[in-house]
Amino acid sequence: MLKPPATCPHLTPTEIANRYGCKSEKVLAWIADGSLAAINTAYRASGRPRWRIDPASLAAFEASRASRPRPAELKPQPRRQFAKGVKKFF
Repeated sequence: MLKPPATCPHLTPTEIANRYGCKSEKVLAWIADGSLAAINTAYRASGRPRWRIDPASLAAFEASRASRPRPAELKPQPRRQFAKGVKKFF
């Protein structure tokens, strides 16, 4: 069984899950749906996958999920004020 060297800059799904405080299955789901790029370092292509994530891929994933301010045309409009003296029948 091949193990990456201790100085390998690539991260495992478990390391990323610990970083974000989620389960490793969630990270594997991100890899499966293509939103997080990973490399399969398994000994055989038909074997159990051993995923490694490049820090640049992780940075791109974080940037794609970062919050952004809403565009001006999508901001909620202020509530309409009703005229004074109008009775509401609901």
